[in-house]
Amino acid sequence: MTSDTRPENPESAAPLGFQHHDHGACVSDALASAEAQCTAEGLRLTPVRRKVLELLLREHRALGAYAILDLLREAGFGSQPPVAYRALDFLVENGFVHKVERLNAFVACAHPGKTHSPAFMICRLCDAVAEAQSAPTKGAIGNAARAAGFQIERTVVEAEGVCPACAEKTDI
Repeated sequence: MTSDTRPENPESAAPLGFQHHDHGACVSDALASAEAQCTAEGLRLTPVRRKVLELLLREHRALGAYAILDLLREAGFGSQPPVAYRALDFLVENGFVHKVERLNAFVACAHPGKTHSPAFMICRLCDAVAEAQSAPTKGAIGNAARAAGFQIERTVVEAEGVCPACAEKTDI
């Protein structure tokens, strides 16, 4: 386990994003892991790509491309939309970041380097996002796909609700 209580086996992982953890270690461990993965796979983690990943890791919530672009501008990087979109494309393609369709935004992957099907829990009050594991080939969707002769390649599972911190503040 890492210092943020992430289990090594993502299938048994609790949702990452709502529980308390050492956030500084979480960010630095994830950046170090991304750098190591890029080195091992011959990928270039350019300064802009690294900064976008760092911004998403620090936030622990989904950010839209324009919010990322604003943060990049504040950090002294380019101010043109392609700068953010190219970095996001690379990070999504290589499994460091996921797109949260419901929010049209991006969130750092809780299990980079591992093949998995994420399920997102999105707080409707604060936009915090937690990532858990889904098993698209099991359950009702998997059964329906098998019955239809369909092979699932990708699923997007997103649930909207209220996170523990907001529930505590609003007595839900």
